[in-house]
Amino acid sequence: MNGREALAKLAGKIKGPMEKYRLVWLVILAGLILLTLPMGEEEEPVQETTTASTQFDLAALENRLEEALSKIDGAGEVTVVLTIQNGPRQVLAQDVDRRTGEGENTETVILSRGSSAQETVAVQEIYPSYQGALLICEGGDDPDVRLKLTEATSALTGLGADKISISKGK
Repeated sequence: MNGREALAKLAGKIKGPMEKYRLVWLVILAGLILLTLPMGEEEEPVQETTTASTQFDLAALENRLEEALSKIDGAGEVTVVLTIQNGPRQVLAQDVDRRTGEGENTETVILSRGSSAQETVAVQEIYPSYQGALLICEGGDDPDVRLKLTEATSALTGLGADKISISKGK
């Protein structure tokens, strides 16, 4: 058998199933063509938006404290410096599978919005804990002003009096 006869025999073997499943092959071909066509405008990834309640800005908080503490009688202009122990963080939703024989299997819950946008599900926002506060003000040498500033700073930050330092400024 020469090469042409072998090729004709192979073509005959392929032609039978091709004709028998012609409709299936047409559907597959149409599907492949549709997959290659652009589908209009591409969907832009959804940006994770942070609400005002979840944003933490240390400088803005210090400015708000400065404004509030400057209104205390005798304090004068107040400068506030806060140090934080740890930054803000989120507790993410977890899917726990206890059916496994090896204990628990946990996975972070992820929401999918379209083909390219995913985001995690936060169940709790934990704000930073403060390490200390330094207040510099004109009335920093007056014991009554120092007590008022210490109480106000403690109420706003949760710091104890031993973590708040008040000094007289220029």
